Amino acid sequence: MKLVAVSAGLSTPSSTRLLADRLVEAVHAELAPQGVDVETRVVELRELAVAVANHLVTGFPPPSLAAAIDAVTGAAGLIAVTPVFTASYSGLFKSFFDLIDPDALTGKPVLIAATGGTARHSLVLEHSLRPLFSYLRAAVVPTAVYAASEDWGSGGDAYTEGLPARIRRAGGELAALMAARPSETAPDDDVTAPERQLSDLRFD
Repeated sequence: MKLVAVSAGLSTPSSTRLLADRLVEAVHAELAPQGVDVETRVVELRELAVAVANHLVTGFPPPSLAAAIDAVTGAAGLIAVTPVFTASYSGLFKSFFDLIDPDALTGKPVLIAATGGTARHSLVLEHSLRPLFSYLRAAVVPTAVYAASEDWGSGGDAYTEGLPARIRRAGGELAALMAARPSETAPDDDVTAPERQLSDLRFD
């Protein structure tokens, strides 16, 4: 089973990449006890920025970009993480997903996440990221994860879950959809099964 995380962080080290890695770990922690072997790849868009721009102009992706697109479209589950720029996802993040066939993510389980300097940008998850992947007909998990600067190292309080708890919850939701996803040999009319499973999810 293949899990792909797309990180649109631009710096090194990057809090966006760190969040992507933590989410990957959470999915592995849920699937490992079930005996599910998960193959993981992290796509760093920073390394593909020039290739993305050239593909938008020429229409021909170089091998590195083509391999990244194939990894995303062929994954059993996708984690998409972007930094927040001007109250939305980054231009590089959007440009990369503009290159993916609009039907390629239909029914695919997707976990959306974002990082930013302040909690005031957290609604980017619901106002930008969720509509984007809903348009692509992906099966977006209920819990989206936003990490502001002050969230790192915070355990939350009596009224709010801390970042580690949100990561575990979101990872569990993605793992559940991946485990329920039909095999690649299933009939084409089963591609919406994760979407049906999504409506039945219940988490404590």
